[in-house]
Amino acid sequence: MTEKVGSRQQQILQLLLENKPGLSIDEIAAVLGISRNAVQQHFTALERDGYIQTGGLNKTAGRPVRAYILTEAGINSFPKQYAWFSELILSNLKEEMGSEAFQRYLHKLGESLSQTLLPQFEGKPTGERIDELLKVMAQLGFHAKAVADNGDHRIEACNCIYHDLAQKHEEICEFDRTLISSLLDKKIDHVECMATGGAVCRFKILN
Repeated sequence: MTEKVGSRQQQILQLLLENKPGLSIDEIAAVLGISRNAVQQHFTALERDGYIQTGGLNKTAGRPVRAYILTEAGINSFPKQYAWFSELILSNLKEEMGSEAFQRYLHKLGESLSQTLLPQFEGKPTGERIDELLKVMAQLGFHAKAVADNGDHRIEACNCIYHDLAQKHEEICEFDRTLISSLLDKKIDHVECMATGGAVCRFKILN
C-alpha cells in the first residue's frame, strides 16, 4: 500500500476492494464506526489523489445513494509480488538456454526496444541523443544523469529498476547496455554496476 495513504484511508480502500459495485459514504461510516463527515474528508483526499471515483447509484430502502468505487490507481495501490514471478521466469529461461544464450536473448530484447524508440533519436547529435536517452530511462524508472569530465561522457544511474534480479542474473545488465548503446549509436563501457556492489550504474560513452 502506498505510504501516502493513511491507515483509515487504507481501511476504506480495502472495503471498496472487497465491494466492487461500490459503497456509499453512509455504508463506509457504519462499517468503520466513524462519522459521515470524517468519511467525506477521507473520500475528498482519496478522490483528489486518484484512488477512488464516483460510481453508480446503489438502491436502498429509501432513495438511491451515490456509491464510490476504486480506480485503476486505487486497485494498483495494493501490494503486488512481481519480483518472485519474474525470478521464476528468468531462472527457468536461464536454466533452459544456458548463460550465454540467455545473455544473447536479453541483448535481442534491448535491440527490439531500441528499434521502437529510434525515430526520436535519428538525425540528432550525441548531446541531444543523451538528453533523449535520459528521458527514456526516466520513463523506465531510472534516476539517471549525464556526467562530463575531462572529455569523458558518462551516464550514471543511482538506482537499478531490477536490482534484486540483476544480483542473481548479471546477464540482465546486457539489456541496459544494448539499449543505451543502440540509442546513442555509440559503443559504451559498463564501468560500474550496482548489481556487483557499485555505488551507481555507470556507463562510459566511447568515441
